[in-house]
Amino acid sequence: MAWFSKNKKLTAADGAQPQPAKGEVGLWKRCDACGEVAYTQDWERAWNVCPSCGDHVALPVRRRLELVCDPDGFEELDADLTPQDPLGFSDQKRYRDRLKSTLKNTGLRDAFVSGIGRISGAPVSMGCFAFEFMGGSMGSVVGEKVTRVFDRAFERRIPAVVFSSTGGARMQEGIFSLMQMAKTSAALQRFRTVRKPYVSVMLHPTTGGVAASFAWLGDVIIAEPKALIGFAGPRVIEQTLREKLPPGFQRSEFLLEHGMIDAIVPRGELREKLARLLGLLG
Repeated sequence: MAWFSKNKKLTAADGAQPQPAKGEVGLWKRCDACGEVAYTQDWERAWNVCPSCGDHVALPVRRRLELVCDPDGFEELDADLTPQDPLGFSDQKRYRDRLKSTLKNTGLRDAFVSGIGRISGAPVSMGCFAFEFMGGSMGSVVGEKVTRVFDRAFERRIPAVVFSSTGGARMQEGIFSLMQMAKTSAALQRFRTVRKPYVSVMLHPTTGGVAASFAWLGDVIIAEPKALIGFAGPRVIEQTLREKLPPGFQRSEFLLEHGMIDAIVPRGELREKLARLLGLLG
């Protein structure tokens, strides 16, 4: 009889490294870009930027607002708005059930958090996409919240800032989702009459109907390093054109080089950059 079993599980006494339980955060984190390992606390202190290579990993929406706003400087509004299921949509799962499970997993009612924030003491009407909620897709509630960001900025005569991170329109809401492109753009045009700045910050990724509407209509357009930005993804474009795209196509560095955006700002410098811009333009 063999002295070992293939099914035997190694314990700490055997020299095995303990694995974090479900829901716990491990002590170490490996960067997908460079493969280096660093303390998870170091990643979090750097706002989910790799301490070794500077690769920007997705940042949850609440942390994003904490990054750019003054301490206790954000007041969330419209938090009670909840998406409906006007089409009775169902694929592998009913849309209404998907909404419930995503709410349970993320604590968010939809893919956008909006309100009034303060950056270096100055009030700003702002909103931020939550990619962790159904890929940051834009449905009727997201469109309404974005519209209210511009409406509040219009009413209070203050600047507007929107952080976009999204896969585009939400297919489960069909035409109701696509209508938000026109609705948000109209609200932005109304806001322009007060001659206050709108700063659009594009995160990874910013695609689809959001990129085709208000995200690319900022007075100043900022992006994070290596963010994927465009209407359709590069794989879709290659399959449509049957051509190989240039290296780095649709990444923020490529867009900056071709004059499509105004600046690339590393995450740790974003608050300072926004404060300077709003001070000059606001």
